[in-house]
Amino acid sequence: MTRIDDINARILRELSADGRVSNLVLAEKVGLSPSACLRRVQELERLGVIKGYRARLDPAQTGRAYVVYVAVGLSEHTKTAQETFERAMQRAEEVTECHNVAGAFEYMLRVEVEDLPAYKAFHTEKLGTVPHVRSITSYMVMGSPKDVRG
Repeated sequence: MTRIDDINARILRELSADGRVSNLVLAEKVGLSPSACLRRVQELERLGVIKGYRARLDPAQTGRAYVVYVAVGLSEHTKTAQETFERAMQRAEEVTECHNVAGAFEYMLRVEVEDLPAYKAFHTEKLGTVPHVRSITSYMVMGSPKDVRG
């Protein structure tokens, strides 16, 4: 694990809030010279602390404003069943997150689609046809008062 000192923590906070901030502005905000700031950012990238930079898209404008969290239980607890399921989720463009979890079910998905009919089609035609799927429980998002994902 990489040690994150106070200055690196401030750099990471600023970049999380605005990944397009210029090095000059970033250096000013964290109290470093531009060259020292750039070296730190490059080192954080090299170490893999900073994995990349992304654009945040407006879900309503991209046709993905209907968000559903889906708990999926598998009928078999084998490596083959997990790998089969995970490969299917990699191919499903509607699935933006797939987490293997401990508890009453094996996977938690974040699914983003246009609307309820689009979710029903995903549920029936894609998720419901994956081998080893035993149970599907859907949780429709009604609002997101806090969302700090990048």
